Amino acid sequence: MEKEHISTGQEKKVEELHWEIQRWKSNFQFMDDELLFIGRLMDSYIFEPNTPNLFERLQNYKTRIKKIDTSKKKVRDEISKHENTLGGMLECTDSACDLTYYRKHDKLQSQVDACFEDFRKLKSEIFNYAGGILKRRKP
Repeated sequence: MEKEHISTGQEKKVEELHWEIQRWKSNFQFMDDELLFIGRLMDSYIFEPNTPNLFERLQNYKTRIKKIDTSKKKVRDEISKHENTLGGMLECTDSACDLTYYRKHDKLQSQVDACFEDFRKLKSEIFNYAGGILKRRKP
């Protein structure tokens, strides 16, 4: 006879936090792919060469991308640490202990959101700029 596993309220809370962490990690993986594409785009020769301040503008974008990449790595490290401590939440016996985990999770959520928002703004700026200076195909 197979033993049926009934999850407690505490296990459900941990499971919800775990799935949210998995979503963050997935979004960061997608961000990695986008950063790779943007880097290749900026290093390509598809821009009109006579664009004023082209080199300076692209260098500025590359610098800002490096900052976002550094921030992304820090947040990912924090996510890993947080994920590793989730098991301890199952051992909590009082609501104060739970509250500590939730506060850490909420703080991390703010860091994740800020990192994604910074990237979205920069990505939009780069695409708007690049879209206007791409080489046109000759008819």
